[in-house]
Amino acid sequence: MVNTKLSLCGIALDNPVIPASGTFGYGHEFAEYYDINILGSLSTKGATREARFGNPTPRIAECAAGMLNSVGLQNPGVDAVIAEELPRLARVFHKPVLANVCGFSVEEYAENAAKLDKQPQVGWLEINISCPNVHCGGMSFGTDPRLAAEVTRAVKVVTTKPVMMKLTPNVTDIVSVARACEDAGADGVALINTLMGMSIDLRSKRPVLANVTGGVSGPAVKPVALRMVYQVYEAVSIPILGMGGVQSAEDVLEFLLSGATAVEVGAANVADPFACKNIIETLPAAMARYGITDLKDIIGGAHHG
Repeated sequence: MVNTKLSLCGIALDNPVIPASGTFGYGHEFAEYYDINILGSLSTKGATREARFGNPTPRIAECAAGMLNSVGLQNPGVDAVIAEELPRLARVFHKPVLANVCGFSVEEYAENAAKLDKQPQVGWLEINISCPNVHCGGMSFGTDPRLAAEVTRAVKVVTTKPVMMKLTPNVTDIVSVARACEDAGADGVALINTLMGMSIDLRSKRPVLANVTGGVSGPAVKPVALRMVYQVYEAVSIPILGMGGVQSAEDVLEFLLSGATAVEVGAANVADPFACKNIIETLPAAMARYGITDLKDIIGGAHHG
């Protein structure tokens, strides 16, 4: 027998597989396909203060070994998420969830986090300071260690639940941002969000995305994500939620070995609604194949060889 159970910031997980924000709706949509209670947890679609339609279309495009997206934080607003989406999710999912929090100012981050912190389904707050698809706020907070720390402190003042700061890879030194968040009181960090990219339509000779640029996700970004998780693990003492190109049980094991405590699955859900289910069901066999009996034992294992 193998043990897939872990703990993320003191909250138990049956396994480390968590659908990433923006790729799994609010969870209840996928409950039509399978019992989503097999998931370790899930990260809800990011919530802003006001409802957002998002960026103009087209805003999703395929690219080699992945996809581009510039959805632009489409959501009904934090109050509607609390009043409608979370209760709907609670009927089909009976574990704590990560509430993904977005904002365009420090005050908005704090306001949204405080509201979501009070919700019984919320186990963790995942503070998105890394979205590359909006023209104000968003990624700017995640590219500056000082601003990242400011958001972290503001959120920690008004919340009681574990705060995980979601970091952008579009920086020269992600370690300095992670350290700044830890020093400001973050309980964990989540990385990586998407890399900035674009695609050109040869027929129109124009960018494919209406927003011109978007976030690259999928297997193409996995080597970058693994490298950044590895570097941050050596620099901080708080848990890491790793993500970027996860498609298989073997990918999960690689991320844990690099230093992640749990793993989010993003673009794979867009291609296959059963992606997380398949990863969870094949994880025990993959563990056995590589002589792993307990996932807790391999966290950061690549650093000790």
